[in-house]
Amino acid sequence: MLEPTSTYGEDVKLDLATTDKHYYDAPADPVLRTFETCNYATVSGVGAPLGDAYTEAVSTLYRAAYGAKKIAKAGGNDFVVPKLEGLWWVESDRPALEVPRDEWHWTMMIRMPESVTADMVSGAAFEQLTEGESIQVMHRGPYATEPETLARMEAFMTEHGLVMNGRHHEIYLSDPRKTRDAAMRTVLRHPVRRG
Repeated sequence: MLEPTSTYGEDVKLDLATTDKHYYDAPADPVLRTFETCNYATVSGVGAPLGDAYTEAVSTLYRAAYGAKKIAKAGGNDFVVPKLEGLWWVESDRPALEVPRDEWHWTMMIRMPESVTADMVSGAAFEQLTEGESIQVMHRGPYATEPETLARMEAFMTEHGLVMNGRHHEIYLSDPRKTRDAAMRTVLRHPVRRG
């Protein structure tokens, strides 16, 4: 009987945060980057961040991601479960920050390696996202100060003749339960197109 072969090498886990720094890192000032199609386990919903619906969705998402990891590991393709991400939007003509938080829409996501297929993700959706040209920046500090960084992204868009072409995207590099506010790091991304 043949032993399963590993795409990544024996006892080696694929860590997308290490192999794809273009995706998971950003400078303090907004820059333009291009992102190809990626696969994700996702759960969507409506409600305030850290509210009951959100918290349950994130728990469901992690169960799905670790389930996929277990299957991948058994096939010789182990990986480090990537950072939590989120797409955020409102269904209103008002600016998002003027809309009550319990009306915010979100899709929480965990990126899946190419070796993971839809049938390996149980309990969550398996989706592809192609964001293409995007503005990316590193926000440092608590989530409450994100509007300052978002304002710089808006100014960059105006300066370069760009408009939004997708949903606001956040990648959570820090665990708020273990990281003091000043040390928090969050990648912010806006898919854009020429206006």
